[in-house]
Amino acid sequence: MKILLLEDNARFNSTIVKRLEAKGYVLNSFIDGQDAYNALDNGYACFILDINVPSLDGIEILKKIRDFYPETPVIIMSSSVELEVIKDAYNYGCNDFLKKPFFIDELEIKIEKLCNIRHDIVDLGHGCLFDFKTSLLAIGEFQEHLSRKEKLLLNVLISEKGKVVTFNKIQAMVWEGNFASPDSIRSLMRRLRKKIPFECIETVVDVGYILRY
Repeated sequence: MKILLLEDNARFNSTIVKRLEAKGYVLNSFIDGQDAYNALDNGYACFILDINVPSLDGIEILKKIRDFYPETPVIIMSSSVELEVIKDAYNYGCNDFLKKPFFIDELEIKIEKLCNIRHDIVDLGHGCLFDFKTSLLAIGEFQEHLSRKEKLLLNVLISEKGKVVTFNKIQAMVWEGNFASPDSIRSLMRRLRKKIPFECIETVVDVGYILRY
C-alpha cells in the first residue's frame, strides 16, 4: 500500500518513513507542500499531512485531495491546539487528526483502521481461507500463493465487501497510480478467480466488481 507523507521536519519525516516501511508500506515523503501537491495523482491509498509546511499548507492540499479522492483516508498532523485549525481540518474532509507530539504507534493504528488493513486470516466460505501475512489461499489441505497484485486486489475487495469496487479504485490501489487498461484489470481478475474455487466475485458491467461471502 502506497502512502503520501507531508512533514517538513526532516528528522521526524525520516523516522515515520523508516517505521512505516518496516511495516511493509510504500512511502513517498515530502517536506514541501507544493511538491506534495504535484504528486497527488500518483495513486495513494492514504495521505498523511502536516498543516504548517513550506509553499502550500496541508489544509489547502486536503481541499484538493477531496476534489478528486472523496473516499481516500487523510490523516492530519499538527502541533496547533487552536480549535479553528482542528475544525477546518474536519470541515474540509480529514478522517482523523493527530496532535503533535505523538507516538508513531498511534499513527500506525489510525492507518490500519482507516485503510482496513488486515493481518489475520479471513474465511471466504466453502473451506477457503486467506492469510494476509503469508499471501496464502488455503482450500482444505491445498495452498495457493497469491502474487502481489492478486493480494492487493483481494485485499481491496475484502475491505469493501458487499460494495462495488470500481475500476478506478482498483487502478489506484493495485497499480498504485500507474495506468492499468480495463483488459489488464480483467486479466488480473481472471487469475484471481481461478485461484478461488467457487463464485464469490460478481462483475458489475463497465463499473467494477463486488465480493460476496
